[in-house]
Amino acid sequence: MRSAVVLAGGHGARFGDADEATADLDGEPMIRHVVAGVSDAVDEVVVNCRDDQRAAIEAALSGLDTRFAFDPVPDGGPVAGIRTGCRVARGEWTFVTPCDRPFVPTALPQQLFEAADGDGAVPLVGGRPRPLSAVYDTAAAIEACETTIGLGSPAVSDFVARLSPTTVADPVPEHAFDEFDTPAAPRVARDRSA
Repeated sequence: MRSAVVLAGGHGARFGDADEATADLDGEPMIRHVVAGVSDAVDEVVVNCRDDQRAAIEAALSGLDTRFAFDPVPDGGPVAGIRTGCRVARGEWTFVTPCDRPFVPTALPQQLFEAADGDGAVPLVGGRPRPLSAVYDTAAAIEACETTIGLGSPAVSDFVARLSPTTVADPVPEHAFDEFDTPAAPRVARDRSA
């Protein structure tokens, strides 16, 4: 079984009072683009978010099959979100991606699941690792998150340093990793695609 965890629990400080997960992109909430993009590559999608986001995200994902993993301590950062999501995930392998990368194609998790070795598979794009759109051995990811958080670090780089994933060079075009983490970003994306 293969899982996906979509990280949506951050407060998105650059979004002000709005929630980036439910921001409009081409007439649909951004998180809907992300979930729809990964659904065909996995057996289940787990959305990690804060409890106060649940109603809005459930509405945004209406008709899509998802499960939820709520952060016990809100806004603990992506490492805490990975831990919470992976604890709920039922798959041996889990594709982890943030809610503000709406252009991640189905092909990315498919390629990473096929390439996964050791503790997972991390894409290298333009020579840079992209650990927040990667596949991890679910149990190993939970352990690495626990250790990282236990040592007081919120850094994704510290989490990944405790794992031994394989790397996959340029599995998809670089624009697939574009993040839309400001209110103007979705509008820019629409303008760029027009």
